[in-house]
Amino acid sequence: MLLRRGRVGEETTDQRLLDTTGPTDWLHTDPWRVLRITSEFVEGFGGLAELPPAVSVFGSARTARDSAEYQAGMEIGRTLAEAGYAVITGGGPGAMEAANRGASEAGGVSVGLGIELPFEQGLNQYVDLGLNFRYFFVRKTMFVKYAEGFVVLPGGFGTLDELFEALTLVQTRKVTRFPVVLFGTRYWGGLVDWLRDTLIAQGKASPADLELFHVTDDVDEVMKILADARRRNGSSDQVAAERAAYAAFEEDVTEL
Repeated sequence: MLLRRGRVGEETTDQRLLDTTGPTDWLHTDPWRVLRITSEFVEGFGGLAELPPAVSVFGSARTARDSAEYQAGMEIGRTLAEAGYAVITGGGPGAMEAANRGASEAGGVSVGLGIELPFEQGLNQYVDLGLNFRYFFVRKTMFVKYAEGFVVLPGGFGTLDELFEALTLVQTRKVTRFPVVLFGTRYWGGLVDWLRDTLIAQGKASPADLELFHVTDDVDEVMKILADARRRNGSSDQVAAERAAYAAFEEDVTEL
């Protein structure tokens, strides 16, 4: 920008930066938010880029530790870790804690992606690699980008949000290597009936969309679905190549 004559100010930009603290309202403006959003993406990509093949596990923060659902979450986390997967959750209590606990106790990679909320929640004690986010949409990008599939335990609005986000991405082919498994036939049965008998029956979705997800009560079947998807898509080799390329790029940038 060129300024001449009466448009030239008496102060310079450096002077304004260094001489005063100034108001803090700018911290809450949209341009500054863009920078914060960008920083969250950068931190997320940098923190998760070198993960091994991973699976995101979702479920209710209200799941009690003495419940069958919590035990199922632990078993799923443990089995995934034993198969070489990193386990990614929302990092909170309940079903998320169960999956992280199972992975951690099995010696696997236990990841928690937390979110800033009006009420304090924090990351559970079984998270070994944790990131906290301000923005839901950044966090959800990380869940999808660094996972080869979703396992969805019984949960509430947040779990449903993550489930339907994944199904929408698969349906619209925004992601093409992504099995979605609903664990708990009794819990999810009513939703599946509604999708088939109302949503699809009224033409709001295609009958083929019921094939975008699987419903089971069997951890072995969960693992088979994930293994079949990996073989079918060759995703492990592709993901490993992408991450190696990113790591090399990051090393070159650091040297510069």
